[in-house]
Amino acid sequence: MNNKFGTLFAVASLVLAVSGVQAESLVDGSLEDGKTRALTCNACHGTAGNSQSPLWPNLAGQNAPYIVAQLRAFKDGTRSDPLMSMQAMTLSDEEMANLAVYFESLPTAAQAIADESLLDRGESLYRGGNLDDKTSACLACHGPSGRGNPASKIPALQGQHAAYTVKQLNDYKNADRTTDGKTRMMRDIAARLDKDDIAALSSYVQGLK
Repeated sequence: MNNKFGTLFAVASLVLAVSGVQAESLVDGSLEDGKTRALTCNACHGTAGNSQSPLWPNLAGQNAPYIVAQLRAFKDGTRSDPLMSMQAMTLSDEEMANLAVYFESLPTAAQAIADESLLDRGESLYRGGNLDDKTSACLACHGPSGRGNPASKIPALQGQHAAYTVKQLNDYKNADRTTDGKTRMMRDIAARLDKDDIAALSSYVQGLK
């Protein structure tokens, strides 16, 4: 690669990277109003959307359509949590949208894989699934780097706390969480995962960047 071409390639890559970060949200909300409303969220989810507790999810960089969908689920009882259900009850649709676009705009904090000894198993399941029991690969929906799919309200997983992901997979496995709706996609997949699979996957997605 000559210097001229290398420079052009680097510039093009930078432009694409920046445009990806600044892409317009699929949710119509006010970032500034969301930032103000998020003051009550900081105690659990952190001042920049990155929780200090591994049991509470990072919201920074999470796609706005998914956040809105989950807030509505907490409000209407489709999803239940003692803290979040109570908080969501006080939110209007406009406030949900504002919060969603605000958290979506924040940079995701990079984290390391939770347990390096589980790397091979976690990566294999995430990228290739399990042919023996026909478990789908996670990247098919969540993407190779765990960025999710905003248009389909599929969440980003990259950098998410492993302990939180373990709980969500177990909740789906036990049908305590049913926000996958009529498709039952997450419940059906989680039902095929054993304890070690869940630990490996959760560890792996924490380190996705």
